Amino acid sequence: MKKHLMLGIIVAAAVIATPVSFNWPSENHAAVVTLNSADARVGQPLSAGSVAGVHRRAARRAYRRGY
Repeated sequence: MKKHLMLGIIVAAAVIATPVSFNWPSENHAAVVTLNSADARVGQPLSAGSVAGVHRRAARRAYRRGY
């Protein structure tokens, strides 16, 4: 019983974490399920994940802490 419960929890979490959209257009009365995709751009000059952004953030933290 515990294995089934854990499997159900894992499957439910996977379904909830899946990026989908449910669209209900008014013309044809049919629901449309689309898969969403993220458009992350790492490496842009002001992004938080770029090398320059990480360096600036580390410098700000060091300055605030007085190192």
